[in-house]
Amino acid sequence: MKQNRKITDPFRLLDEILAQHTVSCLSLNPHKTFTTSFVELGSSIAEKTCDIQLINSLSNTLERMLGAMLHNFPENIFWDFDFIVSSMLRQALVAKDGAVSFLESFGDKIVSLMGLFGKQSEIRFRYVHDFIFGFDWAKWVQNEAQTRAVIEPFSLTFLDYLISKGKKIIQLIRVGDARYHQLSEKCYRNPFCFSREPEDEYRLLTYLATQQLIPVAAWNWNAQPLWNKPFHELREQISLKLNIPKNS
Repeated sequence: MKQNRKITDPFRLLDEILAQHTVSCLSLNPHKTFTTSFVELGSSIAEKTCDIQLINSLSNTLERMLGAMLHNFPENIFWDFDFIVSSMLRQALVAKDGAVSFLESFGDKIVSLMGLFGKQSEIRFRYVHDFIFGFDWAKWVQNEAQTRAVIEPFSLTFLDYLISKGKKIIQLIRVGDARYHQLSEKCYRNPFCFSREPEDEYRLLTYLATQQLIPVAAWNWNAQPLWNKPFHELREQISLKLNIPKNS
């Protein structure tokens, strides 16, 4: 019992951080309202490893990630972490002696991503949903499926791609690109044809989840990521079906 508490205590801190920020931890899981707590995720980690150094490194990396998300995406709606945590653990275990180094690198890249794409940047996206739920990854795989289909959504390879993409977008913004233009500080960037105001985002994503049209079921520890459906087109079609307002 004491050993289990020692393992889950660092994850309790993560739940407390969310509570301090008054985050309503909504899940996109069609069968649940709220996310799996970090304490529960810590218990799942303890079932896979008893390496205290690895567990502490994992909780520290998650704390950094969570801080970056809260700072850069304060209006994010869905906070499912199950699959990203299981992916981090799985990749760390594969790395063996390099596990801690992998987690440090993973954390560095996630923090960079949040800074590049979030509210504090020139890109100014409102949510982290497209990343956590795999829409960005599925689109990337589709562009070169023969080589990318085996690369998972939270691999360092894909994170590097997103960092590179973010830097290129910022360069385009700074030279006055027609597609990526400068925004008022009060506006969020929305490259989609439909509204992504919070009530519209909630309605569209929850419907997609009920229809199993989310590339990465981030609420599922054992999710099987899907890339081979036209998720982008389906999201547009369903936005029309649900009478989601046009992006103005």
